[in-house]
Amino acid sequence: MILRSQVAGCGAYLPERIITNCELAGRLDTSDEWIRQRTGIGERRVAAAGELTSDLAFRAAQRALASAGMNGNDLQAVCAGFIFALSVADNALRLGQARTALVIGAETFSRILDWEDRGTCVLFGDGAGALVLRSVSDPSPSGRFILSNHLHSDGRQYDILYVDGGPSSTRASGFLRMQGREVFRQAVQHLSEVIDEALRANDLTAADIDWLVPHQANSRIIDAMGRKLGLSADKIVMTIEEHANTSAASIPLALEAAVDDGRIKPGHLVLMEALGGGLSWGASLVRW
Repeated sequence: MILRSQVAGCGAYLPERIITNCELAGRLDTSDEWIRQRTGIGERRVAAAGELTSDLAFRAAQRALASAGMNGNDLQAVCAGFIFALSVADNALRLGQARTALVIGAETFSRILDWEDRGTCVLFGDGAGALVLRSVSDPSPSGRFILSNHLHSDGRQYDILYVDGGPSSTRASGFLRMQGREVFRQAVQHLSEVIDEALRANDLTAADIDWLVPHQANSRIIDAMGRKLGLSADKIVMTIEEHANTSAASIPLALEAAVDDGRIKPGHLVLMEALGGGLSWGASLVRW
């Protein structure tokens, strides 16, 4: 019997506090126009004092479970970068090690931002999203399950996107540091390659893709991936203007938005891709 991972439900949660570009412009040398032109971001959410990353994850998980018509029993919670976590959960279900998995992406990047650093603080927001996966026996090529996952990393590039400080330094907690131009260059290169890899592995072409749901890091990177695939803008799910970059939470947040408003429907072929610190990058192809 062939076991595959099927998406059973998705959910998301965003903190109530909204910080607009105009608010940041009041205390930084920046403007709404400058931020929008370079990133596509208009606002971001920030967790309240005392609101933990785990609180965001819990609420997103509750909504994903409700969407799947399930409670919290017989679930595996996995969260280590959304594409990577999705792959871990998918492997466990394929091997029969679990019947159901809860994959959560949750971040409170506002806690590690230097709010005096225009190059980073305007980019990130807080939020959480989750998917419920269940094991199904469906060997047909058109079945509704995760088709494949593709993961890569390159430790030589760790210093272009990282958090300084930490236990091994003189400061217990650090700030996010990023070489924006180099991250952009690496993202365009590696995401293009991993998208091609995912399509080749499944004997598909870009024309077969119904939806691209990318990591919401920068609108220019997203636009570049859309052009590479030949997808019109109305086939790309973008939430960056409202959410900013929510790191591991960005893909499940975008999925929840597109499922909730009816864009993503059962049977649609959905391509997800992301690049993050490490460097690490990957793609997942799902028949929804």
